[in-house]
Amino acid sequence: MSRKCLRTLGGLLQQLPSHVSTAPRVPSLAFIKRYQSTSTENKPTVKKHDAVARNNLAEFGGYVAECLPKFVEKVQVTSTDELELLIAPEGVVPVLQFLKDHHNAQFVSLADIGGMDVPSRQYRFEIIYNLLSLRFNSRIRVKTYTDELTPIDSINDIFKAANWYEREIWDMYGVFFANHPDLRRILTDYGFEGHPQRKDFPLTGFVEVRYDDEVKRVVVEPVELAQEYRKFDLQSTWEQFPNFRSIEAPAQEIPVKPEEKK
Repeated sequence: MSRKCLRTLGGLLQQLPSHVSTAPRVPSLAFIKRYQSTSTENKPTVKKHDAVARNNLAEFGGYVAECLPKFVEKVQVTSTDELELLIAPEGVVPVLQFLKDHHNAQFVSLADIGGMDVPSRQYRFEIIYNLLSLRFNSRIRVKTYTDELTPIDSINDIFKAANWYEREIWDMYGVFFANHPDLRRILTDYGFEGHPQRKDFPLTGFVEVRYDDEVKRVVVEPVELAQEYRKFDLQSTWEQFPNFRSIEAPAQEIPVKPEEKK
Protein backbone atom coordinates (compact mmCIF):
# COMPACT_ATOMS: atom_id res chain seq x y z
CA MET A 1 0.00 0.00 0.00
CA SER A 2 1.39 3.41 -0.95
CA ARG A 3 2.08 6.22 1.52
CA LYS A 4 -0.66 8.33 -0.06
CA CYS A 5 -3.23 5.62 0.63
CA LEU A 6 -2.02 5.25 4.20
CA ARG A 7 -2.32 8.99 4.81
CA THR A 8 -5.83 8.98 3.35
CA LEU A 9 -6.87 6.04 5.55
CA GLY A 10 -5.39 7.70 8.63
CA GLY A 11 -7.30 10.88 7.91
CA LEU A 12 -10.57 9.02 7.58
CA LEU A 13 -10.01 7.28 10.90
CA GLN A 14 -9.31 10.60 12.62
CA GLN A 15 -12.60 12.01 11.30
CA LEU A 16 -14.64 9.26 12.99
CA PRO A 17 -16.72 10.34 16.03
CA SER A 18 -15.21 9.77 19.44
CA HIS A 19 -17.82 7.16 20.44
CA VAL A 20 -16.91 4.95 17.45
CA SER A 21 -14.15 2.50 18.33
CA THR A 22 -11.70 1.20 15.74
CA ALA A 23 -10.55 -1.73 17.90
CA PRO A 24 -11.53 -5.27 16.79
CA ARG A 25 -14.85 -6.32 18.24
CA VAL A 26 -14.98 -9.39 20.49
CA PRO A 27 -18.41 -10.98 21.04
CA SER A 28 -19.56 -10.92 24.62
CA LEU A 29 -20.45 -14.00 26.65
CA ALA A 30 -24.13 -13.03 26.62
CA PHE A 31 -24.05 -12.83 22.82
CA ILE A 32 -22.47 -16.28 22.55
CA LYS A 33 -25.02 -17.85 24.94
CA ARG A 34 -27.89 -16.19 23.09
CA TYR A 35 -26.98 -17.56 19.68
CA GLN A 36 -25.50 -20.88 20.79
CA SER A 37 -27.58 -23.79 19.48
CA THR A 38 -29.06 -26.02 22.18
CA SER A 39 -31.47 -28.01 20.00
CA THR A 40 -30.78 -31.62 19.11
CA GLU A 41 -30.15 -32.64 15.51
CA ASN A 42 -33.28 -34.00 13.85
CA LYS A 43 -31.43 -35.95 11.17
CA PRO A 44 -28.13 -37.15 12.68
CA THR A 45 -25.40 -38.48 10.45
CA VAL A 46 -25.03 -41.65 12.50
CA LYS A 47 -28.27 -43.56 12.98
CA LYS A 48 -28.90 -44.62 16.55
CA HIS A 49 -29.78 -48.21 17.32
CA ASP A 50 -33.47 -48.96 17.67
CA ALA A 51 -33.95 -51.89 20.03
CA VAL A 52 -37.59 -52.39 19.00
CA ALA A 53 -36.82 -52.43 15.27
CA ARG A 54 -33.86 -54.74 15.88
CA ASN A 55 -36.05 -57.17 17.79
CA ASN A 56 -38.70 -57.09 15.05
CA LEU A 57 -36.09 -57.88 12.41
CA ALA A 58 -34.78 -60.78 14.47
CA GLU A 59 -38.29 -62.19 14.88
CA PHE A 60 -39.03 -61.87 11.17
CA GLY A 61 -35.73 -63.54 10.28
CA GLY A 62 -36.57 -66.45 12.56
CA TYR A 63 -40.04 -66.63 11.00
CA VAL A 64 -38.58 -66.92 7.49
CA ALA A 65 -36.19 -69.62 8.69
CA GLU A 66 -39.10 -71.59 10.17
CA CYS A 67 -41.10 -71.30 6.95
CA LEU A 68 -38.17 -72.28 4.71
CA PRO A 69 -35.89 -74.50 6.83
CA LYS A 70 -34.62 -76.36 3.78
CA PHE A 71 -32.99 -73.28 2.25
CA VAL A 72 -32.20 -70.77 5.03
CA GLU A 73 -28.81 -71.57 6.55
CA LYS A 74 -28.08 -68.46 8.60
CA VAL A 75 -29.96 -65.40 9.86
CA GLN A 76 -28.34 -62.36 11.42
CA VAL A 77 -29.02 -58.71 12.24
CA THR A 78 -25.97 -56.58 11.50
CA SER A 79 -24.54 -53.84 13.72
CA THR A 80 -26.37 -51.30 11.54
CA ASP A 81 -29.76 -52.96 12.19
CA GLU A 82 -30.06 -54.70 8.82
CA LEU A 83 -31.46 -58.19 8.36
CA GLU A 84 -29.39 -60.69 6.37
CA LEU A 85 -30.24 -64.20 5.22
CA LEU A 86 -27.73 -66.76 3.98
CA ILE A 87 -29.46 -69.33 1.78
CA ALA A 88 -28.43 -72.39 -0.18
CA PRO A 89 -27.88 -71.84 -3.93
CA GLU A 90 -30.82 -74.06 -4.85
CA GLY A 91 -33.13 -71.90 -2.71
CA VAL A 92 -32.75 -68.63 -4.60
CA VAL A 93 -36.04 -68.86 -6.50
CA PRO A 94 -38.30 -70.21 -3.69
CA VAL A 95 -36.90 -67.85 -1.04
CA LEU A 96 -37.18 -64.71 -3.16
CA GLN A 97 -40.62 -65.78 -4.36
CA PHE A 98 -41.65 -66.19 -0.72
CA LEU A 99 -40.28 -62.77 0.27
CA LYS A 100 -42.12 -61.11 -2.61
CA ASP A 101 -45.53 -62.78 -2.36
CA HIS A 102 -45.93 -63.56 1.34
CA HIS A 103 -48.41 -61.27 3.09
CA ASN A 104 -46.08 -60.59 6.03
CA ALA A 105 -43.12 -59.73 3.79
CA GLN A 106 -44.14 -58.05 0.52
CA PHE A 107 -40.58 -57.30 -0.61
CA VAL A 108 -41.82 -56.39 -4.07
CA SER A 109 -38.91 -54.15 -5.09
CA LEU A 110 -35.49 -55.47 -6.12
CA ALA A 111 -33.07 -52.64 -5.37
CA ASP A 112 -29.86 -54.29 -6.54
CA ILE A 113 -27.94 -57.52 -7.03
CA GLY A 114 -24.26 -57.46 -6.14
CA GLY A 115 -21.35 -59.85 -6.38
CA MET A 116 -18.23 -60.53 -4.35
CA ASP A 117 -15.16 -62.65 -5.00
CA VAL A 118 -13.17 -64.22 -2.16
CA PRO A 119 -10.67 -66.68 -3.71
CA SER A 120 -9.77 -68.25 -0.36
CA ARG A 121 -13.27 -69.68 0.10
CA GLN A 122 -14.44 -73.02 -1.20
CA TYR A 123 -17.30 -71.21 -2.95
CA ARG A 124 -15.47 -68.08 -3.96
CA PHE A 125 -18.41 -66.09 -5.35
CA GLU A 126 -21.12 -64.53 -3.21
CA ILE A 127 -24.32 -63.16 -4.75
CA ILE A 128 -26.20 -60.52 -2.73
CA TYR A 129 -29.85 -59.61 -3.36
CA ASN A 130 -31.11 -56.34 -1.82
CA LEU A 131 -34.89 -56.19 -1.47
CA LEU A 132 -37.22 -53.41 -0.33
CA SER A 133 -40.71 -53.71 1.15
CA LEU A 134 -42.68 -50.56 0.40
CA ARG A 135 -45.59 -51.82 2.49
CA PHE A 136 -43.55 -52.17 5.70
CA ASN A 137 -40.73 -49.71 4.85
CA SER A 138 -38.12 -52.38 5.46
CA ARG A 139 -35.10 -53.84 3.69
CA ILE A 140 -33.57 -57.29 3.64
CA ARG A 141 -30.33 -58.66 2.23
CA VAL A 142 -30.28 -62.22 0.89
CA LYS A 143 -26.92 -63.89 0.22
CA THR A 144 -25.99 -67.09 -1.54
CA TYR A 145 -22.77 -68.63 -2.84
CA THR A 146 -21.35 -70.56 -5.78
CA ASP A 147 -18.12 -71.43 -7.57
CA GLU A 148 -16.79 -71.00 -11.11
CA LEU A 149 -18.74 -73.94 -12.56
CA THR A 150 -22.02 -74.14 -10.64
CA PRO A 151 -24.81 -71.96 -12.10
CA ILE A 152 -27.33 -69.93 -10.10
CA ASP A 153 -31.02 -69.90 -11.02
CA SER A 154 -32.14 -66.65 -12.59
CA ILE A 155 -34.88 -64.65 -10.84
CA ASN A 156 -35.86 -62.75 -13.97
CA ASP A 157 -39.33 -64.33 -13.84
CA ILE A 158 -39.80 -62.98 -10.29
CA PHE A 159 -38.21 -59.53 -10.67
CA LYS A 160 -37.87 -58.10 -14.17
CA ALA A 161 -35.22 -55.72 -12.84
CA ALA A 162 -32.89 -58.69 -12.34
CA ASN A 163 -32.26 -58.98 -16.09
CA TRP A 164 -29.48 -56.42 -16.36
CA TYR A 165 -28.17 -57.04 -12.83
CA GLU A 166 -27.54 -60.70 -13.64
CA ARG A 167 -25.95 -59.78 -16.95
CA GLU A 168 -23.58 -57.45 -15.13
CA ILE A 169 -22.56 -60.14 -12.62
CA TRP A 170 -22.00 -62.58 -15.48
CA ASP A 171 -19.86 -59.98 -17.25
CA MET A 172 -17.81 -58.97 -14.19
CA TYR A 173 -17.52 -62.28 -12.29
CA GLY A 174 -18.42 -65.05 -14.73
CA VAL A 175 -21.28 -66.43 -12.61
CA PHE A 176 -23.70 -68.22 -14.92
CA PHE A 177 -27.43 -67.69 -14.36
CA ALA A 178 -29.55 -70.58 -15.57
CA ASN A 179 -32.80 -69.85 -17.44
CA HIS A 180 -31.83 -66.23 -18.11
CA PRO A 181 -33.52 -65.01 -21.33
CA ASP A 182 -30.54 -63.02 -22.65
CA LEU A 183 -27.34 -63.72 -20.71
CA ARG A 184 -24.58 -61.79 -22.49
CA ARG A 185 -22.01 -59.16 -21.60
CA ILE A 186 -23.33 -55.71 -20.77
CA LEU A 187 -20.33 -53.53 -19.82
CA THR A 188 -17.26 -54.89 -21.59
CA ASP A 189 -16.60 -54.82 -25.33
CA TYR A 190 -17.36 -57.51 -27.90
CA GLY A 191 -14.86 -60.36 -27.75
CA PHE A 192 -13.60 -59.39 -24.28
CA GLU A 193 -11.67 -62.15 -22.53
CA GLY A 194 -12.03 -62.81 -18.81
CA HIS A 195 -14.07 -61.21 -16.05
CA PRO A 196 -12.58 -57.97 -14.65
CA GLN A 197 -13.97 -58.11 -11.09
CA ARG A 198 -12.32 -61.43 -10.28
CA LYS A 199 -9.43 -61.07 -7.88
CA ASP A 200 -7.13 -63.11 -10.13
CA PHE A 201 -7.81 -60.90 -13.16
CA PRO A 202 -4.64 -58.90 -14.02
CA LEU A 203 -4.84 -55.13 -13.77
CA THR A 204 -3.38 -54.78 -17.26
CA GLY A 205 -5.85 -57.22 -18.80
CA PHE A 206 -4.94 -59.88 -21.33
CA VAL A 207 -4.96 -57.83 -24.54
CA GLU A 208 -4.26 -54.26 -25.57
CA VAL A 209 -6.62 -52.40 -27.91
CA ARG A 210 -5.04 -49.51 -29.80
CA TYR A 211 -5.22 -47.67 -33.09
CA ASP A 212 -2.40 -48.54 -35.50
CA ASP A 213 -1.54 -45.61 -37.74
CA GLU A 214 0.24 -47.85 -40.24
CA VAL A 215 -2.70 -50.14 -40.98
CA LYS A 216 -5.24 -47.36 -40.31
CA ARG A 217 -7.44 -49.43 -38.01
CA VAL A 218 -7.84 -50.63 -34.44
CA VAL A 219 -5.69 -53.64 -33.58
CA VAL A 220 -5.77 -56.06 -30.66
CA GLU A 221 -2.43 -57.28 -29.31
CA PRO A 222 -1.38 -59.38 -26.32
CA VAL A 223 -0.14 -57.45 -23.30
CA GLU A 224 3.56 -58.04 -22.63
CA LEU A 225 3.61 -56.64 -19.08
CA ALA A 226 4.14 -59.32 -16.42
CA GLN A 227 2.23 -59.11 -13.16
CA GLU A 228 2.35 -61.26 -10.05
CA TYR A 229 -0.73 -62.49 -8.22
CA ARG A 230 -2.20 -59.80 -6.02
CA LYS A 231 -2.82 -60.44 -2.35
CA PHE A 232 -6.00 -58.91 -0.93
CA ASP A 233 -6.56 -58.27 2.76
CA LEU A 234 -10.26 -57.62 3.24
CA GLN A 235 -9.74 -56.59 6.87
CA SER A 236 -8.31 -53.11 6.39
CA THR A 237 -6.24 -51.63 9.22
CA TRP A 238 -7.06 -48.14 7.97
CA GLU A 239 -10.59 -47.75 9.28
CA GLN A 240 -12.11 -44.62 7.77
CA PHE A 241 -14.72 -44.03 10.46
CA PRO A 242 -13.51 -45.73 13.65
CA ASN A 243 -15.67 -43.58 15.94
CA PHE A 244 -18.83 -44.50 14.07
CA ARG A 245 -18.34 -48.26 14.27
CA SER A 246 -20.43 -49.67 17.07
CA ILE A 247 -18.60 -52.06 19.38
CA GLU A 248 -21.49 -52.65 21.76
CA ALA A 249 -23.86 -53.86 19.01
CA PRO A 250 -22.09 -56.44 16.83
CA ALA A 251 -23.89 -58.64 14.34
CA GLN A 252 -26.57 -60.66 16.11
CA GLU A 253 -26.95 -64.17 14.75
CA ILE A 254 -30.40 -65.71 15.04
CA PRO A 255 -30.34 -69.47 15.75
CA VAL A 256 -31.85 -71.50 12.93
CA LYS A 257 -33.37 -74.89 13.61
CA PRO A 258 -32.16 -77.61 11.21
CA GLU A 259 -34.74 -79.25 9.01
CA GLU A 260 -36.24 -82.36 10.54
CA LYS A 261 -35.79 -85.45 8.41
CA LYS A 262 -38.94 -87.45 7.95
